Amino acid sequence: MKRKDILGIKDLSRSEVNELLSTAQTMREMIDVGEKSKELAGKSVATLFYENSTRTRNSFDIAAKNLGASTMGISVATSSVQKGETLVDTGKTLDALKTDMIIIRHPVAGSARLLAETIKASVINAGDGMNEHPSQALLDALTAIRRFGDVEGKKLVIVGDIKHSRVARSNIALFGMLGAAVTVCGPYTLLPDCVDELGCEVEPDFDRAIDGASIVMPLRLQLERMDQAFFSSREEYHEYYGVTARRLRMCADEFMVMHPGPINREAEISGEVADCADSYILEQVTNGVAVRMAMIKLLLGGAK
Repeated sequence: MKRKDILGIKDLSRSEVNELLSTAQTMREMIDVGEKSKELAGKSVATLFYENSTRTRNSFDIAAKNLGASTMGISVATSSVQKGETLVDTGKTLDALKTDMIIIRHPVAGSARLLAETIKASVINAGDGMNEHPSQALLDALTAIRRFGDVEGKKLVIVGDIKHSRVARSNIALFGMLGAAVTVCGPYTLLPDCVDELGCEVEPDFDRAIDGASIVMPLRLQLERMDQAFFSSREEYHEYYGVTARRLRMCADEFMVMHPGPINREAEISGEVADCADSYILEQVTNGVAVRMAMIKLLLGGAK
């Protein structure tokens, strides 16, 4: 892969996406047999997270170690950021420490690109504000491809808090590139003003949206990003937009349920659905390590 950074799905070509997914398939096979590599021995990877994370941060850390790289977790709460150090200065400090890659999550859109443009190390965007989350979209695509073989022509329904979701934006772009038909659904208050420009269908009625769906992806209500009431109650939201066993009966004959996590049971998804045989939520977690191994390998080690 002839690039320094991975900042968003919109930056990637179809051939680059194919290379990432193909490599991730190989990495998943390694994970399944417990194989690890020393290919990136001597390389150093730093995780710089300005927002809380469990799955993304830990899976990037495991991915780097599986490839033989050393890792360094920067705790922003106890770092020089608390003394007023800017993002760029933090990046330059990590450059001076001869860090090969920085994986960043930041609440401000565009922060990963700013960092990438000002430092020598490779940068992977692990989520910037309400902009993009490329590794999540790639692991979602890998999960769907492993389930169906191909997503072309499949109907993906993303339901919930589209307005505040970087996951939705990256998935709309990636699944559209791969030939899937993407529909988003949610209350009007949780749809972005520019939703018609995202390249997907918009259906506010969830019962109509889920009809014939092969992939159903509810999103977490991002209450931490909401500065006002966007819906009346958790119970009413679940009634109109919750993924339930009743609604799954409207899906295609073969379907799957995914969720980027963390899940809120009995809000965007029922506990019954979260734990059902058609739920691939935990499979996504494992595939997340495989995809992030592929991203790190291709940026730091190159394709074999």
